[in-house]
Amino acid sequence: MTTRDVLFLLGSSRAGGNTETLARLAAEQLPAGTGQRWLDLRELPLPDFEDRRHAGGHPAPAGHAATLLEATLAATDVVIASPLYWYAVSTSAKRYLDHWSGWLRDPGAGFRQRMAGKTLWGVTALADTEPSAADPLVGTLRNSARYLGMRWGGVLLGNGSRPGDVLSDTGAVARAKTFLS
Repeated sequence: MTTRDVLFLLGSSRAGGNTETLARLAAEQLPAGTGQRWLDLRELPLPDFEDRRHAGGHPAPAGHAATLLEATLAATDVVIASPLYWYAVSTSAKRYLDHWSGWLRDPGAGFRQRMAGKTLWGVTALADTEPSAADPLVGTLRNSARYLGMRWGGVLLGNGSRPGDVLSDTGAVARAKTFLS
């Protein structure tokens, strides 16, 4: 039996927001014994990604990038919990995904091979009542999973603007109970 180790990456610009609340509701439903690691991207800021493919290559990840790479590779499931900001993932979540480009070129990481077969999930809260507003965010995550040969778990969408609003979205709360299963 394979043990799951789920990495939750919080990409909000504030603690305790609707996206985090929804992610924690989903995490509560994981079976006992499932590993959970929660990392807040605000506490592990990454520099802007610099594409160095044609300029001497990428240095080995260090500092927060090394921490995030290690956590990503150790997980069986990666959950990117990012509010919908201007129809996309947050800046910190996008910066994390941008760093995947450098990690792909780190020969010691084996990033592509080690990511294949993992599952990528998304959790987001949006203030728009039209779920299609999140289509660009969903596409970013789905296509990233496909590019690396990962399984696509989907995105748990909830509606809310002020902290705690998502708890009034009874559909999202109900979906959270089975989302990560």
